Amino acid sequence: MKYLFLGYGNIDRQDDGVAWHLLCEMMRRLGAPVPAQPEDEMPVQYGDFAFDFHLQLTPELADDMDRYDRVCLMDAHTGNIPEEVHLEPVMAQYQSSPFTHHMTAGTLLSLCQVLHQHTPETVLVSVRGYEFKFTRSLSADTQALIPVGADRIQEWMNRPQ
Repeated sequence: MKYLFLGYGNIDRQDDGVAWHLLCEMMRRLGAPVPAQPEDEMPVQYGDFAFDFHLQLTPELADDMDRYDRVCLMDAHTGNIPEEVHLEPVMAQYQSSPFTHHMTAGTLLSLCQVLHQHTPETVLVSVRGYEFKFTRSLSADTQALIPVGADRIQEWMNRPQ
């Protein structure tokens, strides 16, 4: 089983960068080398696990997803989801956005399906962000959710496909 862990968000805006921290936690748990910052050494390939981080989802990522059986997308949310850590399956479906720079997880998976006739099992893990100042460190409340998010991902990994 080949896995892609793909985090996205702005690491310079505090909790908006929670996916980077969650990605690093998953790398530690799976024994992969952890880069100091995403600008330096991403993506990281470690056995059947690939790890990558981007500012936002882009159509080009559909080509990367094609090579994997399972994909875990990671992002922040601002409280519009009741759970502090939320894991949900992603369905391949095009969704228009009022923002030209915004692509949904469902649209990205749909592109992968159309381009490659392959739809990897994909989930989106979103972690509650509380503060969005100009810093790379997380707020204490969001930092406390990193192990919870990693536990949820590992539970998903242990489920049969």
